[in-house]
Amino acid sequence: MPRPLAIALAASCAFAGVGGGTVHAQALPAIPGAATAQSRAEAVVAKMTLDQKIALVHGLFPPMAQGKTQNELIPSAGHIDGIPELGVPLVRETDASLGVANQVEQRKGDVATALPSGLATAATFDPDIAHEGGMMIGAEARAKRFNVMLAGGVNLTRDPWNGRNFEYLGEDPLLAGDMAGAHIAGIQSNRITSTIKHYALNSQETGRTVVDARIGEAALRESDLLAFEIAIEKGQPGSVMCAYNKVNGDYACENHHLLTDVLRTDWGYKGWVMSDWGAVHSTVKAANAGLDQESGQELDKSVFFGAALKQAVEAGTVPETRLDQMVTRYLTGLIETGAYDTPVPEHAQPIPYGVHADVAQRAAEAGIVLLKNEGGILPLADTAKRIVLIGGHADVGVLSGGGSSQVRSVGGAPIEIPLKSGAAASFARVTYHASSPLKALREAAPNADIRYIDGSDPAAAARAARDADIAIVFATQWTTEAEDAPNLSLPRDQDALIAAVAEAQPHTVAVLETGGPVLMPWIGQVPAIVQAWYPGQRGGQAIANILTGKVNPSGRLPITFPESAAQAPRPSPVGLDRLNALEAQAAANPADASDYQLKSFPVDYVEGSDVGYRWYEKKDETPLFSFGYGLSYTQFAYRNPVVTGGKTLSVSFDVVNTGERAGSDVPQIYVAKAGSGTPMRLAAFRRVTLQPGETRHVTLTAEPRIVADYDTDLPGWRIAGGEYRVALARNATDRKMVFTTQLDPATMKP
Repeated sequence: MPRPLAIALAASCAFAGVGGGTVHAQALPAIPGAATAQSRAEAVVAKMTLDQKIALVHGLFPPMAQGKTQNELIPSAGHIDGIPELGVPLVRETDASLGVANQVEQRKGDVATALPSGLATAATFDPDIAHEGGMMIGAEARAKRFNVMLAGGVNLTRDPWNGRNFEYLGEDPLLAGDMAGAHIAGIQSNRITSTIKHYALNSQETGRTVVDARIGEAALRESDLLAFEIAIEKGQPGSVMCAYNKVNGDYACENHHLLTDVLRTDWGYKGWVMSDWGAVHSTVKAANAGLDQESGQELDKSVFFGAALKQAVEAGTVPETRLDQMVTRYLTGLIETGAYDTPVPEHAQPIPYGVHADVAQRAAEAGIVLLKNEGGILPLADTAKRIVLIGGHADVGVLSGGGSSQVRSVGGAPIEIPLKSGAAASFARVTYHASSPLKALREAAPNADIRYIDGSDPAAAARAARDADIAIVFATQWTTEAEDAPNLSLPRDQDALIAAVAEAQPHTVAVLETGGPVLMPWIGQVPAIVQAWYPGQRGGQAIANILTGKVNPSGRLPITFPESAAQAPRPSPVGLDRLNALEAQAAANPADASDYQLKSFPVDYVEGSDVGYRWYEKKDETPLFSFGYGLSYTQFAYRNPVVTGGKTLSVSFDVVNTGERAGSDVPQIYVAKAGSGTPMRLAAFRRVTLQPGETRHVTLTAEPRIVADYDTDLPGWRIAGGEYRVALARNATDRKMVFTTQLDPATMKP
């Protein structure tokens, strides 16, 4: 990372990392290789009593665990006592991928730097940005005395209304795997452990603890499992967190195929598998299937890996060799990541929040996507002297997503609304970060008269828009863990607000702060649309810089925006109607509310491995905006392409900035076997930053497992020899430059 910001960040991470002083890399203990880590772990386990082993394979949920340990309990996600006499460290676990979480302010007054949403980071198409974000939040976790971070969310977007889409990294396995791997590596550069989660197919929040995700083996390998496989290879996370849901009939945390056949046998993973909080359902089956540690034991129906596991070991239904393996994997993950040998500080350390906020702002600016810009309405011209901002609480801050990833950011929460009902009510609030787009725009355009109205009255908003030179409507959609969005429409009649403003003011910009795709019935009336996602700690400044042209937009969609909900594989959240009916019955009969619990139900993933943009191509559907799409204030050309086949597929070409502004482009290549009828797949991408007139020669080399198909008879990956179609493209539907080449047949291990 040669950029000055990356150098400053590395210095800040070293400062926050150990004891509050600047620490040079050579002063830290070396991290052992995998073989050394495992042998060290085995030697420690050999010295343990049965009770000591059992103590390490189940952890506390601190808010409900008072009096269960002699050590300090920091209000957070998890706690596992160490064994000081054997050198085993105490482990403190914190959520999540977007920063050091403090969801409902369990730790009074404790703030942290909030990254933009996972989708915003994915929209950068830049693993370096993901790595920087990981470095930053990992440094803050260590400074706050945490040594395990429950990060690395990589579940693919299969349904556009998944309430947790904002946490994840989009619909494509290559993009999600590359970005997650870089993020995890950044976190673990602080000598703490990161998870990767939620393994696997945790693709909806409605009934997430009972839903049975059904999919064929080849399709699963080519989609969600491939994202995990790539991310594990690139990030080397110390732990894998298994999911709540069932996969093909078995709960993910007791699924032998996922936990042992795939993760251990095929991928050779050495770290430990921890459960999600409340995701354990058995002792013997879970342990023998490959689960190594029960997390947040108070949230399970009983402590499955405490006394019950000890009894199972003594009875022989769980071999003691399996228990030894569980503990060895736990210690191996801690040793491999450096968490074992690099104790966290005894007291919280100072954090350079200003430097860290720059990291969050950079990610937001690079991930904001310009979706539409008719007539060059953006960037805002100096001639626009009267600007009105409407709605979205743009006067005080920017929206963030809810759930375990919620960060209480520096500056506090100008808006925080508790939930009165629903599955997320106990741990989520509608929360805004204190980064005002209004204030930031006034600073960025000091000569303009910029005003704000709240948008609650569409008629008043239309009048204000008519009197301005330009109107900017901020529209929001709050989504959260534990609940799916009921539909893809903007809530609270915001579509009508945007339409009313656009009718009154032809120069209207819509800025969308959403957890994922939304429908846009007003799109024909609005000349400029900006997808800002949940933009994080400095979201207001990032949005202002994009709107005024101080930063050239360069984000690309990591997720398809459908034109209608009917285009998706499932037209609405599966199980939501059942859940709503049960909640209505429980409300009518509160004394018997416990009787109205959602029972297990299946979701058949009919799209198989054709997730997202592949589904749209397969069904010949034209989305509103396609995966990989995004505009710029400059223009780029691709010239002199050369496609090479044989053993490796690559495309070499020149990228030229033909416009008058510096900017970043993301060339992409998509591949499919000629004549196969299968949708094309993203096989490589690269973010390229160019000055006006500058040319850069780029070579994109296809990921071979994307070119291949998974063959269950091998088993493994098979590239069929012959002719392949290759598109050098700007997005998943761009087919202006399509070539053919010959590839040699090849096979690869699972």
